[in-house]
Amino acid sequence: MTTTAAEQEAPPGRSPRPGDGKPRPAGRRPRLPGRLRRVGLPYLLLLPALLLELLIHLVPMVIGIFMSFKELTQFYIRDWGAAPWAGLDNYRLSVDFKAPVGEALLHSFFVTVAFSVLTVAFCWLLGTAAAIFMQENFRGRGLLRAVFLTPYALPIYAAVITWAFMFQRDNGLINHVLHDQLGLTDERTFWLIGDNSFVALVVVAVWKTWPFAFLIVMAALQNIPKDLYEAASIDGAGIWQQIRRITLPSLRPVNQVLVLVLFLWTFNDFNTPYVLFGRSAPEPADLISIHIYQSSFVTWNFGTGSAMSVLLLLFLLVVTAVYLLVTSRGRKHADV
Repeated sequence: MTTTAAEQEAPPGRSPRPGDGKPRPAGRRPRLPGRLRRVGLPYLLLLPALLLELLIHLVPMVIGIFMSFKELTQFYIRDWGAAPWAGLDNYRLSVDFKAPVGEALLHSFFVTVAFSVLTVAFCWLLGTAAAIFMQENFRGRGLLRAVFLTPYALPIYAAVITWAFMFQRDNGLINHVLHDQLGLTDERTFWLIGDNSFVALVVVAVWKTWPFAFLIVMAALQNIPKDLYEAASIDGAGIWQQIRRITLPSLRPVNQVLVLVLFLWTFNDFNTPYVLFGRSAPEPADLISIHIYQSSFVTWNFGTGSAMSVLLLLFLLVVTAVYLLVTSRGRKHADV
């Protein structure tokens, strides 16, 4: 019985396959499906996030811009596409600061600017101070870190509702401590109405936001070499000089991004004033997010509310662009 060359070359236990006896090409070309799989896999993994971003943000934003050019009121809720075309009338009404609608929007804008500046400043100051303090080794540091991060980990609705109970005039914890125990006030203070509502809003916003600044700054401090502090200490630099000359300059890139993120979050904050005051915030605490909500869902003028939302979006885009331009130029001058 004779055997072929392919059968003789085949390893024991395996039957020869068709084409084993044919000479194979010297260089194997990469298969096209494999190359496509390597190139297209990152885009395939990003596809769910892109679809969700499209559905959750981009599509509603486009619809909101379209609604801002319509006279959309409660009479067209069931068929808002049939609402009359308004053109730029909603925008003219919003920026007419001599009329009641524009004047109220301008007041809300200034309140929001003041609220955002104070909240961001206190959050950055508390977060940076706590992060620098936490760089030293001491007993209980891990527990204290967990306590500092507690406001950031709590559900926002549960936390703000708790603060709303604490700010109650008759049976709230704030008045109990300030008036009953410490005697710092002549009478119980109304915290959720009147001028004090702005103070209460800033306190709650800072309490729930500053742990984020603490977390970011604390992570950035880990990248500063310890040798810089040791050399500065040998040269006679004190703690304040080390913070001024080493810590703050090293944190500048992180702080630039942190301040921008905090400002955008605070300026768009809706949950805090809505849970703290309800559907109608006091005039001193009338943030623009609540004002737009009232214009849309309380007065049922969705066209005007959409126009205000678009104006808010344009303002934040301009602020972001100018901020990034200024900070990028500052980094270039610092590098030179």
